[in-house]
Amino acid sequence: MTTAQVAPVLTIRGLSKTFVSTRALRDVDFDLRAGEIHALIGQNGCGKSTLIKILAGFHQPDPGVEIRLAGQELDLARTADSHDAGFRFVHQDLGLVGSLNTVENLMLGREVTTARGGRIRWDAERRDAERRMADLGYGFDVLRPVVELGAAERTGVAIARALWDWEAARVLVVDEPTASLPREEVATLFAALERVRRAGLGVIYVSHRLDEIFAIGDRVTVLKDGTLVGTWNVADITQDDLVSSMIGGEELRKRGEGEVRPDAEVVLSTSGLCGTVVDNVDLEARRGEVVGIAGLTGSGREEILPLLFGAASRTGDVLVGGRSVPSRPRGAMRAGLALVPADRRGHGAVLGMTVRENTSLTHLRPFSTWLGFLSRARENREAEEWIQRLDVRPASAEAIFALLSGGNQQKVVLAKWLRRKPTVLLLDEPSQGVDVGAKAVIHALARQVAHDGACVVIASSDDAELCDTCDRVLVMRDGHIVAEVEGAGLTAEELGRLQLGLARTS
Repeated sequence: MTTAQVAPVLTIRGLSKTFVSTRALRDVDFDLRAGEIHALIGQNGCGKSTLIKILAGFHQPDPGVEIRLAGQELDLARTADSHDAGFRFVHQDLGLVGSLNTVENLMLGREVTTARGGRIRWDAERRDAERRMADLGYGFDVLRPVVELGAAERTGVAIARALWDWEAARVLVVDEPTASLPREEVATLFAALERVRRAGLGVIYVSHRLDEIFAIGDRVTVLKDGTLVGTWNVADITQDDLVSSMIGGEELRKRGEGEVRPDAEVVLSTSGLCGTVVDNVDLEARRGEVVGIAGLTGSGREEILPLLFGAASRTGDVLVGGRSVPSRPRGAMRAGLALVPADRRGHGAVLGMTVRENTSLTHLRPFSTWLGFLSRARENREAEEWIQRLDVRPASAEAIFALLSGGNQQKVVLAKWLRRKPTVLLLDEPSQGVDVGAKAVIHALARQVAHDGACVVIASSDDAELCDTCDRVLVMRDGHIVAEVEGAGLTAEELGRLQLGLARTS
């Protein structure tokens, strides 16, 4: 029996949610079948998170909604109501304790097996944890601290914990499970979700990575500005059509048609660059060029931009405009480098500060008065200019950074560096965890910065991003640059082959 012939396990009709004067959801209908992976997608702010939080009992919907699970109407007034009904959640922040092992993490928040005298039966707990991880397709040591596990393994632990009382679960919601997952580990997670599907649960899968929707999804629902755009069988829609439905006619700007002249000035160069993994790398980037860095996790791709910026200890020479760059961030900034880090929340901003304050951080001198104070008026004017230019939402200089969506956070981090007018812009995983619209803005900005005379270097695990944005891509493996791809040969398939050490297709 196909999923199309299965009665919905979850049915939602007329779901709306209003926050004061903002309508986050408007008359949304949604259904989920047992044994189905149903993707829920849309740009940041489209209402996905609000819908999930209503199912979790965290938000209360506006009157008039009908929510049924297995035919029974629900009133999700509390999070306990959601759990009792059979909803289970794996959030982007997995909520694991890194210093504890898998056994201990699976014990959190539930009754444990005890012997006479109340002693924990650790052997029984370990065997149970091993069985549960094996049921999801994992075979790692459950006594290792979770912090030592791979990203896909940690996600597996979070799924196992969410489905501890498997028999009572009806719906599993996974929110951006691959946002920080290396590409080569995605298949491991997908295999685990396939096992969940085969057990008969309905899975709501939230992701910004459209290729994943076509790899694992049965159906896909698109939300835009709080309204339902449509629901399709994945087999019946193309990726281009899906993008169009998400952005509602907004045009995605493509990679520039012109080529960088071979005699253009070399702006950035390295000689014998070494780090922990990176080994004796020489590279050049020219004015007006966007250069990509591709490579599997552990290849050195993740390390090379922090090395260039002096955020990681290095040996070898880095030159900008022919001048040596000190191996520390302050010296790199003075030399004209700017780094948008992969971890924007941990290393790219101050979460509790406002958009205005984060935008100003990299260069306060323009706002200082002759008495040594900062001019709030000047600071506000510049922040508002960048908010408008990058379409940051909400369009408020006083919005708290931590409360913005991922795409809008990334726009603010970009703004704080672009206002310095860098000679070299380093973008590390620039579109990780952002929606299609924000990704288009980021890519267009990279091309514009290069067009204006700088050079841009993008390190990314997203091969399609590199193909769409870069003039040429350097492929890393085992700490070395092993290939360079440009022109008609710059395809995701070719990059994938080279990263795996396979021969070129031509």
